[in-house]
Amino acid sequence: MQANSAERQSLEAPSPMRVSSGLIHGLPEVEEASIFSQKDDEPMLFHGHYANCMEMNAPVQIVLDYMDAHRDWFPRCAHPMAIEPLSANGYALTIGQFGAFGYEVEPKIGLELLPQDHCVYHIQTIAIPNYESPGYSVDFQATMLLTETESQHTYIDWELNLEVAIHFPRFIHALPKSLVRSTGDRLLNQVVREVSRRLTRKVQQDFHTTIGLPMPKKGRH
Repeated sequence: MQANSAERQSLEAPSPMRVSSGLIHGLPEVEEASIFSQKDDEPMLFHGHYANCMEMNAPVQIVLDYMDAHRDWFPRCAHPMAIEPLSANGYALTIGQFGAFGYEVEPKIGLELLPQDHCVYHIQTIAIPNYESPGYSVDFQATMLLTETESQHTYIDWELNLEVAIHFPRFIHALPKSLVRSTGDRLLNQVVREVSRRLTRKVQQDFHTTIGLPMPKKGRH
């Protein structure tokens, strides 16, 4: 993912993604997020497990070479998210604005794509230097497994475990907990769905344009 040159500049989103509770729909391809019971003075913890697959019309080694060159393709594929390089494999991402009940957050998280090991990549949360998130924290742990078929297509199966802790303002705690729970579940799912769907499409298009091959037909063989 589930997305310029070696001296890349930050890509600022001209129209960042914005999601409110009124635009949320179900996410059938993933497990529903869940919320852990917390006291009012503690953050609410939302957790979701997500999985999907992306097909590439090329042998696995070509896909690995492309994935390893993420300093080139990730910033342009992640747009309109704002991207800042943190290290050779790390980035700070500003995802967009999300909210409900008049409370909004603009998540900014640090992610590191670890070097692949036997066709497996791991992505994990890292700290962003000199940045403290305002009222929330994110634990992002993802795995990508690349598998080549007999027809020399490559499938990237990815799984994501995501935990978000939010310190809600007092007026949110005055609302029914069941309402906050269901809204938070749907909002988390909507964020993951929108980002992963857009990033998957852009990465597929960028990869096949880069190597000069047509996009694969839909469906797993």
